[in-house]
Amino acid sequence: MQDYKDQDEIYSNRVRAGKRTYFFDVRATKSDDYYLTITESKKTFEEGGGFSFKKHKVFLYKEDFAKFKEAFIDCIDFIIKEKGEEVIHSPKNRNKSDKNSFTDVNFEDI
Repeated sequence: MQDYKDQDEIYSNRVRAGKRTYFFDVRATKSDDYYLTITESKKTFEEGGGFSFKKHKVFLYKEDFAKFKEAFIDCIDFIIKEKGEEVIHSPKNRNKSDKNSFTDVNFEDI
């Protein structure tokens, strides 16, 4: 097993969503237990033309995972039921969901 005690981040995953980026980071406590931090980072522009990042962070500990997961899935299911599922425009799903995408045509079929 690797020694993670000297490392702050054990595992990380990033989700870019428009002007926001979400970071899901697994970290270790001093007693070598793991917890999750979820950080929302939003780029904001200042009057002088510069920019900064506003960050909001949530700490989620193992004992709360089940309750958090249940509430998260419940809310997502509710939104999808009420408003429908969002169309995902990632490169691997682009041909399935993008109305403006080209369809593969076999010229022998024409």
